[in-house]
Amino acid sequence: MYGLVNKAIEEMVRSHFSDATWDAIKQKAEVKTEAFISMEGYPDELTYRLVGAASEVLKLSPAAVMHAFGKYWVQFTAKEGYGDLMEMNGEDLPEFLENLDELHARVGVMFPKLQPPSFDCDEADEEELTLHYHSERDGLAPMVMGLVEGLGERFETEVDINQTHSREEGADHDQFSVKYKVKCPFH
Repeated sequence: MYGLVNKAIEEMVRSHFSDATWDAIKQKAEVKTEAFISMEGYPDELTYRLVGAASEVLKLSPAAVMHAFGKYWVQFTAKEGYGDLMEMNGEDLPEFLENLDELHARVGVMFPKLQPPSFDCDEADEEELTLHYHSERDGLAPMVMGLVEGLGERFETEVDINQTHSREEGADHDQFSVKYKVKCPFH
């Protein structure tokens, strides 16, 4: 994964907990790197070690860490200079989700070794869709759930997401039911 991911994990921990907590996580994960470089590639295993160490230090399940990270990733990437790309990806949650593969294609120009997941959507009805998530990486479904919730906040949309199919339980890809409702601006 690119350093941008590891930087985001670091910033999430530092901003929600403390520098000392981040130092403890790095030590437990046996990470010697002083600072992650956003555009540099790092082994996926390093990121998984950080998540595992964060799980132990914070006394949260790895899934809870990944879920929180997914939610955090939305605001982090917008702040890190990718907000304009996100703005071009859709005007509301369903449109944004439908265009995720195109967003990853544009990001791939800047990150040539990017191995993005693939997403596609089936519209169930006016305020519900099915999100299909295909990835070579294991264990990231909780992050996807956090991402969708973070995007809901970005689009001022109430989101209820549930995983309906899991690769960990034998499905060929992860699948989610996403119910959404735009928040009324007058409340």
